[in-house]
Order: sequence, then C-alpha cells, then structure tokens
Amino acid sequence: MIEVRELTKTYRAGFLGRGSIRALRGVSLEVHPGEVFGLLGPNGAGKTTLIKILLGIIRRSGGSASVLGNPAGSTTSRSRIGYLPENLRVERHHTARTALEFYGRLGNLAGKELDKRIDALIEMVGLRGRDREPVRRFSKGMGQRLGLAQALLNDPELLILDEPTDGLDPVGRADVRHLLRRLGGEGKSVLMNSHILQEVELVCDRVAIMTHGTLQSIGSIDQLTEKTRFGSLCIHIPAGQKEAALRALSTRGPVEVDETTSRELLTLKIEVKEQHEIDDAVDALRETKVSIAQLEIKRPSLEEIFLDIVRVSPVNSNPSAPSR
Repeated sequence: MIEVRELTKTYRAGFLGRGSIRALRGVSLEVHPGEVFGLLGPNGAGKTTLIKILLGIIRRSGGSASVLGNPAGSTTSRSRIGYLPENLRVERHHTARTALEFYGRLGNLAGKELDKRIDALIEMVGLRGRDREPVRRFSKGMGQRLGLAQALLNDPELLILDEPTDGLDPVGRADVRHLLRRLGGEGKSVLMNSHILQEVELVCDRVAIMTHGTLQSIGSIDQLTEKTRFGSLCIHIPAGQKEAALRALSTRGPVEVDETTSRELLTLKIEVKEQHEIDDAVDALRETKVSIAQLEIKRPSLEEIFLDIVRVSPVNSNPSAPSR
C-alpha cells in the first residue's frame, strides 16, 4: 500500500535560500494491506514531511515513494486515499451534512449515491441527530468526527490520519479504535500519526518511531518491547518480611517498595534485563526464607520505549533497517 525507500527531503532555508534543513534522511518503510500503521516522533521528526510527500503536496529530494502501486502524489493514487489533516477547517455556515455534500462533489460523488454514503457515515462516526446543526456549534471532538467522515467519503483503500483522536473523549476514542479495526478487517490500510501513545499501542499493528528525520525503530509493539528483553520484576511478599527481603536484594541495584498492595502483602520492584537476574533475585529471597506470593514481569510500555529512543537518538544517527 505504501513503499518508501531511502527517502530524503531537504528544504532551503536562510536568506535567499542560502542554507538547508534536512527534514528526511534516508527513510525506508512499508505499509501492508489491512494494516493499521502508527507513525510516532517528537515535533520536527519529519512525520508531516513524510505524509506531505505521500500525498503529493511536496516533492521529495531523493529516494522513492509509491502509494497503491503508483508514484506518490499521482492522481490515480490520490483518488483512492482518504485524508484527515490535523486541523480540518470547515466553513462555519456549513452543517455536517452540507459539508459532506460539498466534499463529496469534490470527489465526483453526487445524487442518491452521495446521500446514501453520507447517511451511513453520519451514523458510523456518531453524528446522528447533530448532522443539520451549524458546525460553528460543534465541539472539537464533534469536528473531529466530521473530519473522519469526510476522509471516508470516497470509500478509500488507504486512510492517512493526522491526530485522529485529538479532542475526543474516552468514548469517542474507543469508537475510533473500533472503526480503525473494522476498516483493517475490511482490507483497508491506515497510516496514523498521533501523539497519544496509549491509543497507538491499542490500535496499531506496527509502529515506526522517527527522530531528526531518521527512522529509529520499526515493528510491532511486541517486537519493540522484545528488544528490552524484560523490564521490571515485581515480587509480592508478606509485609512483615520487608527488611529481610531488602537485605537479600541489597546487591542487585535499586529496589522500589510499594506498600499499598494490600494489608498482608507489599511489592518489591527491580529492573531486570536477563533471565539470570530474575533467577538470582528469587534464589536470594529463598536463601533468607522470604516467602514469594507472586512474581510479575512487566515489559515497558510503548511510551517508555518511545521516550528512551527520543532521549538517546543523536541528530545524525543512521536509520534502522525496515522490518515487516
């Protein structure tokens, strides 16, 4: 659905263009049919530049980009894409229905076909009963629902969504997650740019993390967390054995104590990277007769992985090789 190879983009900057800004530095990735793909990165990472190249809004400086089997930006590919910009602006005199009629005509839809499509989309995005109100009365969340409807008007094969859950309440975000999963099940692909990492973690099949115009990591959530091997080891022990347990684990780095687990139990938390560290901690507690009520290994969240990558990635780092 999307294939990007060694994509670069350099903007001219400074007085009379005597300077340059490298927005993309050899980015390579693929988005597959039926896949919900998340694009993550801090401001200035190059995400918006990548999306604009895929849509044909700007031209690449080097490398290649194809969408739906055609060069990025071609009329053929754009007619099969639905796009939700971060801040969709709808003229305030419109209602949701008249706005969708306007966008539909731009996409060569008309008559009963367009009316039927609008009815279905208003129901799908949760605007039933509000579709004849002026959009100037809409909350940001309602405006976002309208934006999703316009992105789906042409029954696209590929959706490119920029912050699709921005402004939505928890119910609205859950509705969007359900919709995206449904679209993926129908074989449609979604490229989703979002700063709400918890939403990305819940809905995306794979994610790409970008910084400074480079691709730092790409894969499923499980693949990204596997690189850390483990994470935090949480050991639930009887509250009365706290001191003995801390002495047993004193040589194994910092130990975090959570005494709010229950009246009878408390939780000790240590960071582990290898299996032998888990084995050593358990052996040390057993040797001092500390009872272990429960063990849990908690892998880092997508947010923790993202922050680790962003904090350590240098400006001129090499892009990671893409993986399927």
